[in-house]
Amino acid sequence: MRQSKKAVPTYDQLFNPVIRALRSLGGSGTIEEINQKVTELENIPDNIADIPHGDKEGGWSELEYRLAWSRTYLKKYGVLENSTRGVWALTSNAADIKEVDSSEVVRKVREQFVDKKGAKSDFEGDNEEIQGVERPDEVQAWKTKLIDVLLSIEPSAFERLVQRILRENGFTQVEITGRTGDGGIDGRGIARIHGFLSFHVMFQCKRYQGSVSASQIRDFRGAMQGRADKGLFITTGVFTRDAMKEAIRDGAPPIDLIDGEQLAEKLKELKLGLKVEIVEKINIDEEWYKKI
Repeated sequence: MRQSKKAVPTYDQLFNPVIRALRSLGGSGTIEEINQKVTELENIPDNIADIPHGDKEGGWSELEYRLAWSRTYLKKYGVLENSTRGVWALTSNAADIKEVDSSEVVRKVREQFVDKKGAKSDFEGDNEEIQGVERPDEVQAWKTKLIDVLLSIEPSAFERLVQRILRENGFTQVEITGRTGDGGIDGRGIARIHGFLSFHVMFQCKRYQGSVSASQIRDFRGAMQGRADKGLFITTGVFTRDAMKEAIRDGAPPIDLIDGEQLAEKLKELKLGLKVEIVEKINIDEEWYKKI
């Protein structure tokens, strides 16, 4: 039976878990690392962590959505910062902060969007609706549209796209070799590290809307056993927590995982089929004019 979203911690209840997770990670971490560490430190069971945010399978979980809001508020509050490569870190302002007052964070952030005349921000009653803050679902919108586009293209076109991505990231001798009965192996290539080291990699690219399970990771590993140094599994969907654990299981050949969200970010970074527009924002310094 599906758990209710009420079982998921609210975004403001996650402020301090996010801070604790980043401290545990050494002060910085990717979104995936932060989310996993919060889940671990707060002992959030899989059946709660995997509750979907929307009705569409393969999208954000409710926990991931609320953690995105937590990071946004903490950034506006001044204790977090993030790079263009998706790495979040504690700011220097957070050096002496062990935990924050959640209600103060919410109040301070919302005050930033109340004008000097005392007009209220346009809140809709939902604590997660705040004007002027980059909403997680707005950030997700282009990714969702991109995934829909990828799901609509031919499987062979998706394989060629993956081939292009790997080449753009330094892989050589990238071949599409997928054939029936090959255990899901779609291709192979050689990853070169700094021009000195190289690894033979086999990859599987799954144009998929749902979740990739641990058994699918095991099947892929079995197919690549003895034929490559590493495995790479790319999907437009998501990986279950058991699948992520299986990919890094001790004593087994490692398999790197790229889910739909990471794939979208990579396509954005490489500007493959996406055009990024930067909107100019002009702020007027009223005090400067008064001093003329």
